[in-house]
Amino acid sequence: LSLCRKYFYIGFLCLPFLWVVNSVWFFRSAFMGAPDPSSDRKPIQRYVIYSMIGSLVWIVALVAWITTFQLKRAEWEATGDYLSFNIPRGIP
Repeated sequence: LSLCRKYFYIGFLCLPFLWVVNSVWFFRSAFMGAPDPSSDRKPIQRYVIYSMIGSLVWIVALVAWITTFQLKRAEWEATGDYLSFNIPRGIP
């Protein structure tokens, strides 16, 4: 539970990959198998679900930004070039 909690909170530092790792790594212990009578699975389930939601939001936002940038970079002219790391030269 402690490691799951740490991964969840560190994910807020713009590291959504940790949320993906958290979701995959702790999914089995949170939702599958026989419940352990000595521990409560609710807190770890909450962190796993919130990690899934957070990583999904980041993925959707990243795909939206990449799609918008790729489609509109040429229309943005100098601003699009300033935001680009590699500027395509085009046909001379």
